[in-house]
Amino acid sequence: VQLQASGGGLVQAGASLRLSCAASGDTFTKYTMGWFRQGPGKEREFVAGVRWGGGYVYASDSVKGRFTISRDNAKNTAYLQMNILKPEDTAVYYCAAKMYGTVRLEMRSNYDHWGQGTLVTVSS
Repeated sequence: VQLQASGGGLVQAGASLRLSCAASGDTFTKYTMGWFRQGPGKEREFVAGVRWGGGYVYASDSVKGRFTISRDNAKNTAYLQMNILKPEDTAVYYCAAKMYGTVRLEMRSNYDHWGQGTLVTVSS
C-alpha cells in the first residue's frame, strides 16, 4: 500500500488542522493506520492509531482530548483532526499502515508502510 499524507501548514496556537492520509494500491480495510510525529531534534513518536476492525488508541496526555483519529473506508483515507494546537505540536506528521495490526499500535517497528510526512508548524 502507498500512503500520501497532506494537510499540514503554518497555524497559530489554538487553531485546528485536519491531516489526511490517502492510501492506494491495496485494500484499505485490511490496514491498521497510525499517525506519528517527529519534532525538531526529537525522535519520532506515536500520536494515535485506528485498528483495521475498529478501535482507537491515543498517545497519553499530550494529545488526548485535542486530537481525534478517524478513517473513511469508502475514501481509503485516514484522518487526524487536531484542535487547540500548541507550539509543542510542531512536527512533521507521518501516517503509517500495518496489515491487520491489532496490538502495540504505538510501536514504530510494527508498521510496514509509511507516508512521506506533512509539516505542521504552530506559532505562539
